[in-house]
Amino acid sequence: MLNTRTTSARSARGDAALWTVLAAATGYGFRDAGSASLTLDLVLPLAVLAVAVPWSRRRPGAAVVLVNGLCVMGLADASTPGNAHVLSLAALSCLLGARVAEARRPLLVLAGCAAVDLATCAVLRAQPVWWFYALTVLPAALLLPWLAGRHWRGRRQLVREGWRLARGLEERQHLVAERARLTERAEIAADMHDSLGHALSLVALRAGALELSPDLTDRDRADLADLRGTIADAVEQVRETVAVLQDPPGRDTGAGLPVNDTVEDLLSRAAASGVPVRWERRGASPPLSCLVERGMYRVVQEALTNATKHAPDCSISVRITHEPDRTRVSVVNAVPSAGGTAYAGAGPASGVGRGLIGLQERVTVLGGSLRTGSGSGGFHVTAVLPHRATTAARTGTPAPGPVAAPGRPAGIHGAASPTGTARRPDPGMAPDPIRAGDPDTAPGEVLPESAERLASVRSDARRRSALAFVAPVVAAVFFVPSAVYLAWQLTTSVLPPSRYDELTPGVPRTELVPLLPARAYPYPPDHARSAPRPPGARCEFYRSGRDLLDEVDLYRLCWSGGTLLTKDTVSAGRP
Repeated sequence: MLNTRTTSARSARGDAALWTVLAAATGYGFRDAGSASLTLDLVLPLAVLAVAVPWSRRRPGAAVVLVNGLCVMGLADASTPGNAHVLSLAALSCLLGARVAEARRPLLVLAGCAAVDLATCAVLRAQPVWWFYALTVLPAALLLPWLAGRHWRGRRQLVREGWRLARGLEERQHLVAERARLTERAEIAADMHDSLGHALSLVALRAGALELSPDLTDRDRADLADLRGTIADAVEQVRETVAVLQDPPGRDTGAGLPVNDTVEDLLSRAAASGVPVRWERRGASPPLSCLVERGMYRVVQEALTNATKHAPDCSISVRITHEPDRTRVSVVNAVPSAGGTAYAGAGPASGVGRGLIGLQERVTVLGGSLRTGSGSGGFHVTAVLPHRATTAARTGTPAPGPVAAPGRPAGIHGAASPTGTARRPDPGMAPDPIRAGDPDTAPGEVLPESAERLASVRSDARRRSALAFVAPVVAAVFFVPSAVYLAWQLTTSVLPPSRYDELTPGVPRTELVPLLPARAYPYPPDHARSAPRPPGARCEFYRSGRDLLDEVDLYRLCWSGGTLLTKDTVSAGRP
């Protein structure tokens, strides 16, 4: 409710500001007119604007029609068709383009307004200057601002769609990261089941053996039987809990993590497979908990997998340093040369399914820390693990951010994980909308809705931009030649008053040619054509001034046999 009130107040302030600007232009035009009517030329236009400006939000087409009516009043003016309402017409036409998405109905409104303007000129039998005004100035005030408004709307829509798409990508990355963390927790639970279940099974076995001891009383044997049953129930509960936490059937989340495998076994297999790996241990090996051993194994396995995938044939160095209260695992792989292969992104470890995101979760749960990134010598993966698993403080989900992949040159970007390593999108997730909207998208790839929407908005924006450029050119092709020709006729048929005074009736035309303009005015009004003339005389009209948008007095020269008979002045206004 508060947001609605705030929006309404902002809209009201915007309408008031627009009305103030248009009212100031109207007032200036009224003052400049001088002999204009206060009611028709000031009060009525201000009232019409007070209705049209608020209407421009709900009914922008009706607002344009109202203001166009004010311009039609100018066409009915006997002195000049031009008035200050053209500015108001242009402003509301721009709002029409900015607030209405479709183009059909606004174009019908603009065409209707232009038809009304031309019909008014035809009914009033307007002078050529009025026709010129109705064919050039008014259509330009209707069409060009509308195109500008549509372009503005398209740009705003493109920006909004871009931000919406960015928010969607960010949310998707958070979901992928959270899914990886949950999966890794399930794998940790499976490791706990392997270790704790084994220990509990041994305890149950010892308890069963004690039941057979001849030195125990019947009560002791009953207590041991209850203890063995309780331990068996605990093992079953652990198994059921892990089954619930694990991924659905068919997702082999624990593959590649043999229970009895060690880091040395993993590195030996990698070296035997031809991977250029070197490793060393520093310090006395302390007794480590099973979960910490598994965590150290996972760090080395994930780093090796990513290094061999994204920087093949590059040397890998593994160092395990045992300190008094913690163990540091460091894996460094060299970066490929600049001419090497550019990789699509750091994918998940083979058989693990969540890569460094899950590794970050596992190390954090154990109370350790994990750092990844480029440094001297190549790409570094460094994990610090306590000798005994502890509960680490969780401050929330880190935000995803773009970081270079292992062995990937800086400046090659890809979808990034929160742990600092670029990741390949999960096969079960939708394709990246930005990449899907790329022209390089593989043929046959299904575009997501966001990519299709973004492509549609971009296409509309380009079409509006092309229309905004082409429409003035097309209008110029139709109107500029006629406007230039009309201006040429009006300016070359002007007889200055000083030369008019030098003309003397009874003088032959040959002597008066230097004083006459190049041609006569071809568009005299009807009352000038029908004025009485000497019998048998042929009369010509000339304009007394060069004002193209204002009606000026005409000079009439009547000739008979090449001699000037009479000269007189025809008023610009109708009799």
